[in-house]
Amino acid sequence: MHTETVRINVILPKDLIKSVNKIAGPRSRSYLIAESLREYIRKIEQNELDKRLEYGYRASAEESILLADEFKDINLEGCDEY
Repeated sequence: MHTETVRINVILPKDLIKSVNKIAGPRSRSYLIAESLREYIRKIEQNELDKRLEYGYRASAEESILLADEFKDINLEGCDEY
C-alpha cells in the first residue's frame, strides 16, 4: 500500500540515531520511525478505548446493581420458573 509521504526535520539524541541505524538494517530509518510511530499511536488509541470501555462496564454494573436492588423484595411465590 503506497502512502503519500511528507518530509520533516526532527532532532533526535545521537545515541538514539545510533540505535535506529543499527536496527533499521536493510530497511530505511524513515520506515523504522514511521512503523514505530504507528505502533505508538495504536497503543495510545487502544489505551483510550480500554479506559472508555472500563468506564462503560463500571457504569453498567452500577446500573445493574441498582436495578436488582429494586426487585429484591418481590415475592415470586406461585410464579412459574423458567
